[in-house]
Amino acid sequence: MRRAILRAALDAITADGPSALSLRDLARRAGVSHAAPAHHFKDRTGLLTAIAAEGYELLAAALADADDLRDAGVRYVRFAREHPAYFQVMFSPELLRANDLELTTARTLAGERLRSAVSAVPQEGRGPDSRLAGVAAWSLAHGFATLLLSHNLDGPVGEQDPDEVFRALTGMLFQSRPREDGTSSPQQPRP
Repeated sequence: MRRAILRAALDAITADGPSALSLRDLARRAGVSHAAPAHHFKDRTGLLTAIAAEGYELLAAALADADDLRDAGVRYVRFAREHPAYFQVMFSPELLRANDLELTTARTLAGERLRSAVSAVPQEGRGPDSRLAGVAAWSLAHGFATLLLSHNLDGPVGEQDPDEVFRALTGMLFQSRPREDGTSSPQQPRP
C-alpha cells in the first residue's frame, strides 16, 4: 500500500506540482482509505520527505558508475528528465523534514557520489578549491536540468538529445588549451 501511495503521489506531483498535493486526494488516486496516507507517512511533509529520500537514493544509484565528471553531469540531467517529480521535491527544502534520517543519509550518499566525480578531476582542472569546483559542476548540471524541465530550453535544444547537448555545453565551457610549455590545461569557463 505504501508503494501505491508513493506512485500516486509522484503522478500527482508530475501533473500538478507538489503544492497541489493533498492526502485526501492522494488516497482517492491510490484507491485506498482516506486514512492510509497518514498511517504510512503521518502527514504531507512526511510523504514528501519520503519521496525526496527515495529520489536521492535513485540519484546516487544513477551516479554510481559515472566514468568521469562530464558523465556524472549527463547522468544527473538524465535523472532529472526521467524522474521530474522526484527532482522537483528533492530540491524544495521548505516541503521536507530536514532532519529526517532517511533523507539526510540518502542526500549524503548522492553528494558523496558528486564529490567523488569532482575529486577525480586533476587539480589543475578544478583549481585549488575542490568545494567550489563541486559547486560549479553541480550548478551547471542542476541549472541545465532545471531549465530543461521548465521548458526554457525548448527553442535552443529542440529535438536534440539533451544528453548530447549537455556534453557539447561542457565541452564548450571547459576546452583544453595548449600551455606555453606544450602541455594542455583546462580553459577557464567563458561567461
